[in-house]
Amino acid sequence: MEMIKVTLKEMCDIVPGYAFKSSDFGSGDNFAVKITDIQPPSIDVMNLENVSAIPKDDRTLLSKGDFVMAMTGATIGKVGLFDGSKENVYINQRVCKFIPKDGYDKSFLYYLVSQPNFRKFIFANVDSSSAQPNIGHPTMYRYEQNVPTLDGQKKIASVLSALDDKIALNKKMNQKLEAMAKRLYDYWFVQYDFPDKNGHPYKTTGGPMTYNPTLKREIPAGWEVVDINELCQVVDCLHSKKPDYCYEDENSYLLALENITKEGYIDLSDKYYISKKDFAEWTSRICVKENDFLFTNAGRAGDMGMVPEGVLCAIGRNITAVRPEKINPWYLRCFFKSLYMQEQILNNLDQGSFFMSFNVRSIKKLLVLMPSEPLMKKFISFVEPHLKRIEKNNKEISRLTKLRDKLLPLLMNGQVVVG
Repeated sequence: MEMIKVTLKEMCDIVPGYAFKSSDFGSGDNFAVKITDIQPPSIDVMNLENVSAIPKDDRTLLSKGDFVMAMTGATIGKVGLFDGSKENVYINQRVCKFIPKDGYDKSFLYYLVSQPNFRKFIFANVDSSSAQPNIGHPTMYRYEQNVPTLDGQKKIASVLSALDDKIALNKKMNQKLEAMAKRLYDYWFVQYDFPDKNGHPYKTTGGPMTYNPTLKREIPAGWEVVDINELCQVVDCLHSKKPDYCYEDENSYLLALENITKEGYIDLSDKYYISKKDFAEWTSRICVKENDFLFTNAGRAGDMGMVPEGVLCAIGRNITAVRPEKINPWYLRCFFKSLYMQEQILNNLDQGSFFMSFNVRSIKKLLVLMPSEPLMKKFISFVEPHLKRIEKNNKEISRLTKLRDKLLPLLMNGQVVVG
């Protein structure tokens, strides 16, 4: 495939975001994309903040298929694609938008700025050495890339977008399955309208309730609130210095905070490999396995992920493992995502010098709502197939993500050619 070297300036215009005032936020019919809203590979549209102002430069308005990048901070260079599900969405300051020029394909440009080589260029060319790294569009314009013809660009983009479409489809399916499990859990164990012996909603039809002083609310008669330490093994991570990256074999790796997604999954697409010697040390307390739960202690304090099938690995710093021993892990998974759990996390956060934490001491204070054994088994029979399907989808997402990330630089530098 014929390729020519061009600069990013020749390929596109980079539009910096609008400097909304603090008084603009919180009201109005428009929305602003801030750096925190960029959640690669997309923009978190659901949590965009309202703004009242309308920027004069209409190029800051996003349309479906547009993509933006963070220009400052610890996550400088991260890229997010806009799905067009909201109208009147503008980019905030320190977020930029890329507009391709004639002869250049928008999707190809998206993958170009998403590739590792472009991120490396950004980190090597930050414009300031202040507390936070920054980069401006004049610097980004200097980036050079060998680029094929427009037809070649479209072929490359079509291969990569087909993988991304499949990843997005699996994620959308997971969201629906999660919503189904949550809806059933809330109906049965929050509203207490599980089917009674006659098939009627328990609380609505007058099922007996008992006041629980721990939860400070009534719960169905016969249910219990149990200390998590009676049901699970709670194991803290090592607090030693993080071991050096070292690949010796496929099985010696540890999971870091980044592997625990905000959706409650364990992302295995980017493993941190360590030596066999370090692996033995970092699994001396626990080698996490299928159906264990991992909690983030700091940063995104209180986020949780369930370890999928086939995993045996170490955990890194700021992670606590919870191993179910006397409780079904599928019920516990739903409980950990429930309103009860969120209330307990908020009540047990430790206020540190710089950030809140949810450490092993806090986790050992958790209390678990325990329904009757027959009801729990009935609930599990409904939700387990859905949750296992989510695990299967996540494996497919991980496989496709690895394939895309492997193909991306090879396609961009011409080592792999699309026919």
